[in-house]
Amino acid sequence: MATLNKQAQKKIWAFFALGTFVGLLLMPLFLSLPVGASGGAPAPAASTAPPAAQPADAKPVEKSRDIWYKTEGPVIGAPAPKTTDGPKDYPRYNFESRVLLWVANQQHLYYGSFVLAVPIFCMVVEYLGIITKDKALARKYDQLAYDFVKISLTAYSLTAILGGILVFTYLTLYPTFFGYLASIFRPVMHTYALLFVAESGTLYIYYYGWDKMREGFLKWVHVSMSVILNVIGTVLMMLANSWIAFMQSPAGVDADGRYLGNIWHVIHTTLWNPINVHRILGNMAFGGGVVAAYAAYRFLTAKTDEERAHYDWMGYVAMFIGVCFLIPLPFAGYWLMREVYAYRQQMGITLMGGLLAWLFIIQAVMIGALFLTTNYYLWQGLERMRGAERYQKYIKYMVFVLITCFIVWLTPHTMVMTPAELKAMGGQQHPVLGNYGVMSAKNGAINTIITTTVLSFIMYQRGNKVPTVKWAPLGDAFLFGLFTMAYVNIIWLAVYGYYIPANVRVGLSVPQVATTLSCLFIGVTLNSIMMKGAKELGPTVWGQISVRSQYALIMLATAFTWMMGLMGYIRSSVRLFWHVNEIMRDNSPWAFTHTIGFAANMISFNVLFFWMTILFVFWLGSLGVKKAPAAASVGQKVPVPAGSH
Repeated sequence: MATLNKQAQKKIWAFFALGTFVGLLLMPLFLSLPVGASGGAPAPAASTAPPAAQPADAKPVEKSRDIWYKTEGPVIGAPAPKTTDGPKDYPRYNFESRVLLWVANQQHLYYGSFVLAVPIFCMVVEYLGIITKDKALARKYDQLAYDFVKISLTAYSLTAILGGILVFTYLTLYPTFFGYLASIFRPVMHTYALLFVAESGTLYIYYYGWDKMREGFLKWVHVSMSVILNVIGTVLMMLANSWIAFMQSPAGVDADGRYLGNIWHVIHTTLWNPINVHRILGNMAFGGGVVAAYAAYRFLTAKTDEERAHYDWMGYVAMFIGVCFLIPLPFAGYWLMREVYAYRQQMGITLMGGLLAWLFIIQAVMIGALFLTTNYYLWQGLERMRGAERYQKYIKYMVFVLITCFIVWLTPHTMVMTPAELKAMGGQQHPVLGNYGVMSAKNGAINTIITTTVLSFIMYQRGNKVPTVKWAPLGDAFLFGLFTMAYVNIIWLAVYGYYIPANVRVGLSVPQVATTLSCLFIGVTLNSIMMKGAKELGPTVWGQISVRSQYALIMLATAFTWMMGLMGYIRSSVRLFWHVNEIMRDNSPWAFTHTIGFAANMISFNVLFFWMTILFVFWLGSLGVKKAPAAASVGQKVPVPAGSH
């Protein structure tokens, strides 16, 4: 390394950081690959060595069959305990213990998601600052990354405190269940504790060593530390996910719940990887929303144009990163639901067509609100750019498309009605609305919403620019044809789904998703290439935007927080009256599914409590914040991330 020049060293560290990050993102995919003929990890090979001498009265080792992998293994653990409704198994206060555990779990999850996502933002933004050739922009990126990590430092401490409260709640209110879970996951919990210590040390060195590692080779070491920090954080999340995946789809134990000695089987259940991918995307979108809300808070309380410009830019970058992960999130949700159906069809029916089905209607409302708010923010962002007025006339048509698809997306297939109402209507399904509540229509609606959001972003990219490349007319024609055929294909497949059997209709979601992702990757990439060297009609004036846009950022973060709470409740409730599905029954007085109204109130309380505490974190983050770079002042053009506009 000493014989290489500085430029070569920078390239080596750049590719090391990039490769590690890509490997981090692909880790869930690799771990989901089947191993062995049975689809799971192969059973240990029989030893060819002669057996050790055993006492004559020694009992043979009892073996049993894995409930999921169907492999045999030695019985190591005790059966799942059979609890009774008594103070021994379920100690209680004069309050529903499940509600206390619900609040502790949800708050820890909110803060854990936030502190997982923000270091990834720091890594990406700091890396952009290193590779850019513009020194002013590099300083601006560095300041932004520093602002991100400063917020996460306080949140990290609260996450640790909430984690301790959560463990204490389990030990005091559900000791028998927690003891059984700990007996199986003992090595995982030890690993988790060690990784948590390693993450804490890395985070504090990363934060307090910022100024010392600001220049030259040490800056690349600093970025590499952020890669290590994110690898540790992601592994921690995946280990925690293994506990909830085991509760929903147990493996590594027999039908009586006895541990069979293979910890990888216990971790790698059938739902582990879908939950991993879904949570990585969800955490990133959630973290982007919270950071964008922080920037909006600072924008609304700013005293100078310079501060408003800086936090306007900060909110845009956070929103941009968050939305990048929000777009593929519905597809990850479809994968998770598919695996739930494959594991237990009855669980899928309970989720999508039974007891919990109406909660997905509420979820549809929140998803629609997220995409509508995102588009609204992009349209408001056109105010920053001189010359973007030419796109205002198209917004009303896009609003019509989004609202129409939103209505189709949230329309239920069946209604909750009294017997008299059922008799008056002539059946469970409404004669008109029932046709639009099926998944064929909903798939077409959500893919059209996402495609329109991509189109809004491309329009934002072009706000104050006119492409000057020679092939610009051909590029425009290609983009027009791409999106036209995308809309035709998505809508046609949605309509065609009404005329084919249900088992064939399910497969139509694949070409719809492929069409949407093609518009995303091909459209945005081609448009970014066309914008290189484009003629500017006017500068981008950061800070010159309506306050409504900042309220939209706060709305985006709040809606995502509420939806996270909702989906966590849905995932947990599908186990019904089981602690561990079909292994350990919940015999507490609260082993029932709450009403939708009670669940909505609890989710809303958790959201309100989180935002009250995060405002305190925001306030602490605003103390002693370094002055924003002068390059962000009002009236000056500020470069933005590649591909933004």
